[in-house]
Amino acid sequence: MDIKVWMYLVYLAVSIGLTIWVARALSRNGLVFLEEVFADERLARAVNSLLVVGFYLLNLGYVTVAMKHPDPVGSTSEAMEELSLKIGLVLLVLGALHFFNVFALGRYRRGRLRQFATHPPLAPVGRLPMQPTPHGPYPAAPYPTRPLPPTGAPTTTQPTTTPPTGSRPDAGPTNPPPPPR
Repeated sequence: MDIKVWMYLVYLAVSIGLTIWVARALSRNGLVFLEEVFADERLARAVNSLLVVGFYLLNLGYVTVAMKHPDPVGSTSEAMEELSLKIGLVLLVLGALHFFNVFALGRYRRGRLRQFATHPPLAPVGRLPMQPTPHGPYPAAPYPTRPLPPTGAPTTTQPTTTPPTGSRPDAGPTNPPPPPR
C-alpha cells in the first residue's frame, strides 16, 4: 500500500477514536451541568442525547472533508507532518464545539435564572448617578426651609445688641445661639 493510504487510515482511526472518546466524556460529565441548566432531569437527558448526535455529525463530517490531501506524499516524514496537521485541526474543532456549547448553555441558564429573580439586578455602585455637589456654603434641598441671609450677614433671627454697660467684655455675646439646622 501507498504511504498516503496508510496516512489516511491512521488519520481516520485516530480522529474517529478521539471523537468517540470526547463525546462520551462530555455526555457523561455534562449531564450534571445540563440538569442545572434546564432544572428538569428528563429534558436534560434528551438535550444531552441531541448534543451527542450533533457532536458526532459535525466532527465526523469535518474529519471526512478534511481527509483529502491533493499533493503526493513522498516520505514517511511528510505523512507524519500532514497527519499531525489534520489531527490537530480535528482537536481544535472538538475544542471549539465544546466551548461553544458551554457558552450557549451558560447564556441560556443565566436567562432562565433572571426570569425567576424577584427583583431586577442592581447597577454597580460605581455607575450610580451622583448627586451634584453644592457650590455654596449651604447644603442643597430640603434644607434650609427658610430663606438664608446673604453671606457675611448674621445668622440669628434676633437683632444684635451691644453689651450692657458694666458687663465683662470677654463674656461673649448675650444672644442665645441659633437653633440647630
